[in-house]
Amino acid sequence: MTLEQQDKHYVLQTYARNYTNFVKGVGSTLYDDNGKDYIDFASGIGVNSVGHGNPVLTSALCEQANKIIHISNLQVIEPQARLAEKIVKLSGYDMAIFFANSGAEANEGAIKIARKYGETQFDNKRYKVITLEHSFHGRTITTVKATGQESFHTPHFSPYPDGFSYEKCIADVYAAIDDETVAVLIELVQGEGGVQPFEKEEIQKLAKHLKAEGILLIVDEVQTGVYRTGEFLASNLYEIEPDIITLAKGLGGGVPIGAVMTKHKEILSKGDHGSTFGGNYLSCAAGNAVLDVLKPLYDAGIIDETLLYFSEKLKEIVSKHQNLFEKEVGLGLMRGLRAKSAEIQGAIIGKSMDEGLVILKAGRNTVRFLPSITISKKEIDEGFKRFEKVISSL
Repeated sequence: MTLEQQDKHYVLQTYARNYTNFVKGVGSTLYDDNGKDYIDFASGIGVNSVGHGNPVLTSALCEQANKIIHISNLQVIEPQARLAEKIVKLSGYDMAIFFANSGAEANEGAIKIARKYGETQFDNKRYKVITLEHSFHGRTITTVKATGQESFHTPHFSPYPDGFSYEKCIADVYAAIDDETVAVLIELVQGEGGVQPFEKEEIQKLAKHLKAEGILLIVDEVQTGVYRTGEFLASNLYEIEPDIITLAKGLGGGVPIGAVMTKHKEILSKGDHGSTFGGNYLSCAAGNAVLDVLKPLYDAGIIDETLLYFSEKLKEIVSKHQNLFEKEVGLGLMRGLRAKSAEIQGAIIGKSMDEGLVILKAGRNTVRFLPSITISKKEIDEGFKRFEKVISSL
């Protein structure tokens, strides 16, 4: 039985898989079982923030695995406390953190915090959450409903929880607020929705209005967090102070972890929320190691240099191939090229693996790039050399 046959026979077929079998990764280069190398411009959908085989991360994981991998959250977990302190200090916000296992779980936690806030802080119960069209917040029943894409709300999984509504743009949010609205949940850069950033001024105006109205601002930083947009948080880049922030993806460098942080530290009581695996020794050892790698790179200006270098390459592509692309989009190392049609996007994605390049697609006909934060200029150069070959083969 081949690997493809094994997968199709024993694994639920919920993904449109490519059957390249990667067996090793070094930095931002992957190798398959035939020895062919691939430049990784996807980093596991923004997860492998410090690349593959990073010695600081792998050493931390091996060292922790030799001691304790897991106990329950009924005991204090020292690396969890250290990671929480690091995240809070790097964020610059006075918050406390609950650790989960994924972005969807982090967003579930955020919604629970908002719902209890709406139950306990107002004379009338507030429970409604406003999100935006083209948003993506997870795959659980609740976070699917919070996602502002009708294609996700199929009848197969209904009925969905009520209390969610979707607005076309930030300007429409104000009129949608009523006396049952408790929170607005947004991504500052819509990843799945086409790597589309919002304007800084409109986000700041919204944040100020929500604060004045006593309505919570929840920022989903599952994809934008942990230096992906250049700052530790996109919220820092936008110079706002959310009530609740969610993290995941790049925080563990490949080890599953999620986090919800809030300035409303008193809202959840003992027993209100929990997770068996969330914030265990192994995942928090990973998180601590990732931040130990990335913080010095940020301080030295190396992350800024990398994102500017990557951005220049994208601008060159758009300038040279205006017949294929409308524009470059995104922030930092969360980038995209807006193709002029779904056919162009599909052809590029389809041919990229043949040329030894791992890239992604996103909404609005976008070819998406999510390289590791530690990607080298040499790897960037080689990746775009291969990308040019993909384009020339169309």
